[in-house]
Amino acid sequence: MYVLVVNAGSSSLKYQLFDTVKKDVIAKGLCERIGIDGIIEHKKADGTKIKQNIPMPNHSVATKIVVDMLTDKENGCISDMSEISAVGHRIVHGGKFFSESTLITEEVMQKLELCRDFAPLHTPASIMGIQGCLAVMPNVPQVAVFDTAFHQTMPAQAYTYAISNEIAEKYAIRKYGFHGTSHRYVSAEMIKLLGKPAEQTKIVTCHIGNGSSISAIDGGKCVDTTMGFTPLDGLEMGTRCGSIDPAVVTFIMKKEGFTPDEMSDYMNKKCGFLGVTGEFSDSRDIEQGILDGNEKCKLAAEVQAYQIKKYIGSYAAAMNGLDAIVFTAGMGENCPEMRERVCTGMEYLGIEIDKEINAKTWRQPNNVEISTKNSKVKVYVIPTNEELMIASDTEAIVNSLNK
Repeated sequence: MYVLVVNAGSSSLKYQLFDTVKKDVIAKGLCERIGIDGIIEHKKADGTKIKQNIPMPNHSVATKIVVDMLTDKENGCISDMSEISAVGHRIVHGGKFFSESTLITEEVMQKLELCRDFAPLHTPASIMGIQGCLAVMPNVPQVAVFDTAFHQTMPAQAYTYAISNEIAEKYAIRKYGFHGTSHRYVSAEMIKLLGKPAEQTKIVTCHIGNGSSISAIDGGKCVDTTMGFTPLDGLEMGTRCGSIDPAVVTFIMKKEGFTPDEMSDYMNKKCGFLGVTGEFSDSRDIEQGILDGNEKCKLAAEVQAYQIKKYIGSYAAAMNGLDAIVFTAGMGENCPEMRERVCTGMEYLGIEIDKEINAKTWRQPNNVEISTKNSKVKVYVIPTNEELMIASDTEAIVNSLNK
């Protein structure tokens, strides 16, 4: 089955065409500047790249351009649009409505509209992406795959905030968690590597990138995660502050005269690595700064490592044990310095990494163990594959329709 995976932004549309039988990416690309002018970057499986400026007034036109590119005689990879069996959409927030991937219907679209307030930067774009695909491929099944879904197995004591029930229920305020598709993929891979029933495994997955989150996976199910009501919670990130004293928010608002939107913008875009260093939000710049003797870069890295350590330790306590730690995503896969900072000094948990193997493990497509033979806890670097999970869920739902 050929499944088109779509990740829509407000002015962009990322796509990958999967052969779900072979689990291969046939082609992928990115449409940018939708509604402004329009650029498409397309890459075939053989590595051939095409970049074109094409007017894209909306997501429907962008989707049509994607299909035209995929079916182009010279640059395409399929002969006809009918070869696309289904479309899978990445949706950031499912709110209280969705705990698993689902076939998109009119009722689902109505509920997605109610999720706009939960992720105002992402949900409207996702809706536009779905509408664009429906306009071009009205008879092709569309499936929504939610970042929040994997975390809906958290128990009440993990997702409940200690605010009044009236307010919590009125506005559906609770911990939702994000990066769920990534955590689901790498934890499933780790369970295979452990070689025992999923019910007997206890894993901490660390999705560390410009946006970062850590999850506790007990028996194959998420029991806690660091991101909360929004993706702002938890760890220090590229430009996000992560968890702070809530009173800091009102204090800064009063002192600086910030509106709620301005305060949200400040915490999401001007804090984290960027806030601590005053210059850098990218981990590569942070690591170079450390080599150059920049004390602020050193502090930013130490803050992050300290927080990751604390979450690993607390999640091990919550699960009453720990079999494995997984590092994934941009930094998790490609920053050995960060992994070493986190794992050093955790001997009390039986964690011991091979520093030589760890130092060589970056930009590798395969799962790599970086723990030593004596380590009681397995430590792995596992490249995430959220798009494959979206394609797999989409295939399963479409196949169930035909039974």
